[in-house]
Parts: sequence; C-alpha cells; structure tokens
Amino acid sequence: MTASENSISIARAAARAASDKIAKDIVAIDVSERLAITDVFLIASAPSERQVNAIVDGVEEALHKMDLRPVRREGRSEGRWVLLDYAEVVIHVQHEEDRVFYALERLWKDCPSIDLQLEAQPAPADSE
Repeated sequence: MTASENSISIARAAARAASDKIAKDIVAIDVSERLAITDVFLIASAPSERQVNAIVDGVEEALHKMDLRPVRREGRSEGRWVLLDYAEVVIHVQHEEDRVFYALERLWKDCPSIDLQLEAQPAPADSE
C-alpha cells in the first residue's frame, strides 16, 4: 500500500504554500506502509519562530481553499514545531534547530520520499 493520490495532492499543495512562505528543506515521506493513521508526513523548516508561524498560516490558508481543515493543531503558541494534522497528511513545520535535533527524516529513513514537484526557487538578483 502506498500513499493515496489524494494524500499526495494535499502534500503537494501544502508544500507549494510552504515554499511560497520561504520554507526550507521541504520533504514529504510516504509513511502509509508503517502507520495506519496517516499516509504522508510533510516536513519543512524555518530559521525563526515568526517564520515558522508564517509558513503555518500559509499552509492552512492554501488547504482551507481546498475545503480542508486540520483535525488537530499542536505547538502554534511556541512557534518551534507546529504540527498540523489533516488525517491523511501530517504537516510538521519546525524551527531549523529543532529539525536538526529531532531528525524526523532519520527516524523515517526506510520510507520512500514523495516527489513534491516544486520548482527550484530562483536566486535573488543583486541590486545595483
């Protein structure tokens, strides 16, 4: 069993929204073989608590437009590691330091990654 097309579609929409808010190192992991409760973990990070919360706001807004609301939300007040549970997809937005410390990718390294089809962000142009 692999992640459903619907789960992958939700993860890609959330990843685009996170990317639009300048999230770093966005990855999706297909955990459907290991967990019965969800299909995909989406992980993104940011260098500050303010940026973590901005990413979370962007993701929630984008998924709300798809008529999706999180079943549960954890960690919003601290802004270090926010978890948005959309049942099929669980989104982790972490401060860069917490991401290194908890290393979710290492914990789930045996699970396949999902191509998020994100375009590479262009480098900012030098102003003259």
